[in-house]
Amino acid sequence: MKYSIFSLARAALSGHKNWKPTWRDASPKDRYDVIIIGGGGHGLATAWFLASEFGIRNVAVLEKGWIGSGNAGRNTTIIRSNYGLPGNTGFYELSMKLWEKMEQDLNYNAMVSQRGVLNLYHSDAQRDAFARRGNTMRINGIDAELLDQPALRKMLPFLNFDNARFPVQGGLLQRRGGTARHDAVVWGYAHAASELGVDIIQNCEVTGFTRDANGKVSGVETSRGKIGAGKVGMAVAGSSSRVAAMAGLRLPIESHVLQAFVSEAIKPLIPGVMTFGAGHFYVSQSDKGGLVFGGDIDGYNSYAQRGNLPVMEDVCEGGMALIPMIGRVRLLRQWGGIMDMSMDGSPIIDKSPVDGLYVNAGWCYGGFKATPGSGFVFAHLLARGESHKEAARFRLDRFQRGAMIDEKGQGAQPNLH
Repeated sequence: MKYSIFSLARAALSGHKNWKPTWRDASPKDRYDVIIIGGGGHGLATAWFLASEFGIRNVAVLEKGWIGSGNAGRNTTIIRSNYGLPGNTGFYELSMKLWEKMEQDLNYNAMVSQRGVLNLYHSDAQRDAFARRGNTMRINGIDAELLDQPALRKMLPFLNFDNARFPVQGGLLQRRGGTARHDAVVWGYAHAASELGVDIIQNCEVTGFTRDANGKVSGVETSRGKIGAGKVGMAVAGSSSRVAAMAGLRLPIESHVLQAFVSEAIKPLIPGVMTFGAGHFYVSQSDKGGLVFGGDIDGYNSYAQRGNLPVMEDVCEGGMALIPMIGRVRLLRQWGGIMDMSMDGSPIIDKSPVDGLYVNAGWCYGGFKATPGSGFVFAHLLARGESHKEAARFRLDRFQRGAMIDEKGQGAQPNLH
C-alpha cells in the first residue's frame, strides 16, 4: 500500500483494521534473472535498485531467517560520509546523497535524522590528521568543519575536557551525518522492492550452488529446493566466507563479533553522534532516550552473534573517560553482529573468479552507512557487468595488485590463496 497522511487517516478511522502487509512474503519460483543471497539492507537495496533503476524485476532475495535478522538489525545506526581516502570518499558521499532522498524514493519513514557526526581529537597530531581529512572532504564537495575547544565547550559542555590523560582539544564535524532507524531501512526497501515485483523469500537458507557444463553458477540449492538464476549476488556480511566456500572461493576477509549496547532512557543529552578519539567509543542517543554505543571488535574469529565481557568493559571505559557521568546509567542490553573484516578496512564489490557469482562483502565498520550506496553500485555491477565509477577501487584483485584502501577497521590475516 502507499503511505500518506490520507492512508493513515483511513486506517485510523477504521480502527487500524485495514492495514495491509508491508511486503509480499513470496514463495520461490523455478528461476530468476538475478538471485540476491542475503535479506539485509544491502541485499534488499540491491534488489530495489535493480528493479527501479535498471528495469530488472525478475529478482529474488533469499534470507535464511527473517529479513533484517542479521547485521541490519544489530548495528548502531550511524550514517556519515566523512572518509578521507580515494575510493571511499566518493562512494560514501554517493551513499549519503541516497540517504537524503531515501524516504521519498521508498515511500517509507526510515527515520533518517541528520543530527551531525562529530569525531573528537585529543592531540596536535590527531588535529592535523583531522584537518587533512576535512580538507579532502571539502575538495570533494563534502561538508566538514574543524572545531576548536571553545566551540565544543558551547556545544557539548558535559565532556571531560580537562582530563590530564585525554584532554579534548576539538573535533571534526559533519553536520549532514547522523542516524537512521535500522529496522525501518530494511522494511522500507522490502516494501518498495516488493511493490516492483521482487520476490522476498524468508526462511530460505542457501546450502550450495548449481553449475552448468562450463562451470558457471546457474542457480542455488536451498532449504526450499533448487532455484535457477542467470546471475547470483552475495550480500551476506559476516557469513560471506562460508557462502563463498560453497562455490570453492576463499575471500581475503575474516569474521569477528562487533558488539553494540543500549542504556536505559535518560533525558536528552547527546545532540548527535560522537566518537572518542583517544579510544574506540562512539555514541548517539535514540529517540527513546537510550544511549546507543559501541567500540572495538572482539579479538578473535567467530560466527557467534554475541560478545564477551572484556570488550564490554573496554567500551564502557572509553565512554567513562569521555563522559564520566554516564557511569551512573544502567546498561539495558547488548548484542553482537558478525563483521566481515577485509585486510584494508574497505569493501569488496566485484565479479568473483567463479563465473556467474558476484560478491558484496568486507564491509568492516562501514556496512550500515553504506546501505543505499552499496545497493546502487552492486545493482549496477549485476545489471551492466562492470563496476560503477564510485566502486571501481573495490575490486577483489586489489589485494594481489597492492592497491589497498587502508582505512581503519582492517582484519589481521591476509588470505590470498
